[in-house]
Amino acid sequence: MKEVENEDPIDFADLPFEEDDLRLVTANHICQMAATLENFTEEDRHLTLLAVAAKLVLENMVLHIRLIRQHGQNVELDIATILQTIRDRK
Repeated sequence: MKEVENEDPIDFADLPFEEDDLRLVTANHICQMAATLENFTEEDRHLTLLAVAAKLVLENMVLHIRLIRQHGQNVELDIATILQTIRDRK
């Protein structure tokens, strides 16, 4: 995760948790999820993990949009503009 974060850092801000603790809990959850996929075909595992990743990216985007709105900034209706605003905030 840390290697991926080098390209796209996470703003942990002032969360009351240690960053490494959050990473550990997340990694353990993903490992448990992967273990449940053992009986899936390779293609089904791949598709399932892509679906999970897409859901997380969407959830992250929704949270960013909410933060933008909470700070009183206008949220454009154009999704490309929203995505660029999210990227620029990092």
